Amino acid sequence: MSPRLGIAVLLVISVLFGSNHVAARLAIDHGTSVAAAVAVRSGCTALFLFLLLRGAVGLAKEVLPRALLTGGLVALQSYCLYTAVSIIPVGLALLVFQTCPMLFVLVSIATGKEKPHAATLLPIPVALAGLALALGVGSGPAPEATGARMAAGVAWAFGAALAFTVVMYSNAHWLKGLDGRVRTFYMMIVTAVLVLAGGGAADALALPADGTGWLGLILLTALYGTAITSFFLILPRLRGATGTIALNFEPIAALGIAWAVLGQAVAPLQVLGAFVVVAAIAWLSLARR
Repeated sequence: MSPRLGIAVLLVISVLFGSNHVAARLAIDHGTSVAAAVAVRSGCTALFLFLLLRGAVGLAKEVLPRALLTGGLVALQSYCLYTAVSIIPVGLALLVFQTCPMLFVLVSIATGKEKPHAATLLPIPVALAGLALALGVGSGPAPEATGARMAAGVAWAFGAALAFTVVMYSNAHWLKGLDGRVRTFYMMIVTAVLVLAGGGAADALALPADGTGWLGLILLTALYGTAITSFFLILPRLRGATGTIALNFEPIAALGIAWAVLGQAVAPLQVLGAFVVVAAIAWLSLARR
């Protein structure tokens, strides 16, 4: 696959990922609990991958515990991110979540897997400055989320970033040789089981209250399943850093889609901050290559 075509395809996938989170907010606003949304999305995606792989999902005994642990972290990440999406504007939640590539670099340096270089450290303060603008620090947050509500949403999104940073580290160093589709299957099936069990114990598996909620739940499941499966199908055909960079468009796409579908608006300065964050993460991705 040519680099230009790869970027185009991954931009479409990033829009699908962003749309999935907008659909999640729609479903949650119409009665669906966060636990139910995560469980349905993950369970359906796991079933699709199982069928796609024709049941060939066996793992070696030494790999299985790591895959299950990674799945547990994905369950935590999914629940935290959907909770953040339910509290603050979707695009802002995803921007906070996008700190995970920076956290991954810092963890890799701390564990001796990478050496510190100015080229990989300089984008981090730039991204943080952009994030401060996007969150309205010093100029007032987005109209929908103020004060404690914004703080709670940011905390949930950052928790998702921390969990996914460990997932990225696991994939890079513990599960590197595993087929991406098989890896994703275990992440999804463990997530579905854990969230179903936890949600059931807490009586927090509420289904949509109306047709709009059902539409949101169906869309978030279809969009996420299509995006994650398509990504792993084309990933082996890509060259260079196109994958990492093109997928950084997700929060920008989410900002636009959430504005059009949910009426979530952010100030121009916050939009500028969003572009600064995405550009800094793209810079970081290129520097690490």
